[in-house]
Amino acid sequence: MEPMTTETPMQFSPRGTLMIQGTTSDAGKSTLVAGLCRLARRSGMRVAPFKPQNMALKSAVTVDGGEIGRAQALQAIAAGVDAEIDFNFVLLKPTSDRGAQVIIHGHAHANLDARAYHAYKTVAFDAVLVSYARLQQRFDAIIVEGAGSPAEVNLRDRDIANMGFAERVDCPVVLVADIDRGGVFAHLLGTLACLSETERVRNGFAAS
Repeated sequence: MEPMTTETPMQFSPRGTLMIQGTTSDAGKSTLVAGLCRLARRSGMRVAPFKPQNMALKSAVTVDGGEIGRAQALQAIAAGVDAEIDFNFVLLKPTSDRGAQVIIHGHAHANLDARAYHAYKTVAFDAVLVSYARLQQRFDAIIVEGAGSPAEVNLRDRDIANMGFAERVDCPVVLVADIDRGGVFAHLLGTLACLSETERVRNGFAAS
């Protein structure tokens, strides 16, 4: 098999939207999204990264003067586009164990505790969908990165970061896990067991 080079790129043409979710935090979602963005770009596609909700202390400044997660800025480089605020609509910058500064569309909105932010999610979700719709109009493909794990059933009723988003926009999902952490098969099976039938189908598993 010939090595992949810029002259002979692997073809990757995910027309529409594809979402990458992980069994845990730090499962490799950000890296995989960046890699898929680069492959799509090399295939001649206009591709954008997107993360509805991110939690990170450090941010990157966009061309339109806002803040987004550094991972989305890196993914934008991989996609060959300038970083912009629509790539990461909600950025949470922790200020304590229970609170965070909430960055909305690149700019500071408020300092909220977990309960207050959970209540605010319904408002944030509508705005997230506006950013997503704008990207749909300009790009051939959108590679979406989830946050944490879709198996966090205590957060599912107002989820905007994982399956809540995937179900709302009706996109397929790839579930990733980090085998170096140990227990990877339990992570995968446990995550699938916590998903609904329609959510498992998005991962390519038939409803039981």
